Amino acid sequence: MGHRLVLKIALLLAAICNQSAVAQGRAQEQAAETVGSQDVQGDEFYCKQRKLGTWFYCERPKKPPQEKSQTQPLAMSASMQIAAISKQLEELKARAILEPSERNVTAYIRFQREQLDRASMFSDVWQRSVWQNPDLDYTLQRPVTTLAKRAWTDNRKTEHDMALRGLSQRYGIFYFYAQSCAACETFAPILKSLADRSGFNVVAVSMDGGPNRVFPNYVVDAGQHARMGLASKATPALVLYDTATRRPVPIGTGVLTADEITERIFVLTQTKVGSDF
Repeated sequence: MGHRLVLKIALLLAAICNQSAVAQGRAQEQAAETVGSQDVQGDEFYCKQRKLGTWFYCERPKKPPQEKSQTQPLAMSASMQIAAISKQLEELKARAILEPSERNVTAYIRFQREQLDRASMFSDVWQRSVWQNPDLDYTLQRPVTTLAKRAWTDNRKTEHDMALRGLSQRYGIFYFYAQSCAACETFAPILKSLADRSGFNVVAVSMDGGPNRVFPNYVVDAGQHARMGLASKATPALVLYDTATRRPVPIGTGVLTADEITERIFVLTQTKVGSDF
């Protein structure tokens, strides 16, 4: 009986302690909220009556108003404007074709005329710029007028002839032909005349073993064609051979005029790639 009474008293005390702890926790939470509120607003005497303001942490600092970002439209690039003009022109044209009313056709013609005027203005400014800036005038390198072109051609031919006479001391020409080749019969005298005039030594190589009446001292192909780097068996074929570097320089295949042969030899040996245009 005594043990039961002691047990009941212990349980009662535990319940009371539990309620006390809960109440204490709630009180602490309320105190924390009160302190937090005082941290922001300040207490009655310290902040409100003395009017200490923001710098004594009585008033929460006001955030500066955010300026509204003024988004300005991006300017169209020149290429975008050209694309827009082309698109509009195509649209007006399509509309005028599908719905050929006076209004649609007139709108297309007017817009097209505006673009023609713009193109004419561009062409005029281009021409004036070339006239006033000789470094931009391509016709100074490659004349187009009859008089200037004749003078340029004569000067070029003189340069070729002088260059060929010097090149013949270093270069030789391999001439690949076939007795059955009709074009070779036509081409052989042309090559012979050029060689006699410029001094080039020509080695005629027969691809089928047949003779050549223009070059009687011919030789039969014994691998020369492959060593010259020629993949095609087409004839006639010319290869310029550099005796100093032992390097073959293919000139061309087919019937060529003397001027064409001269021009190709000059370009391939005396000019850099891209410098003659």
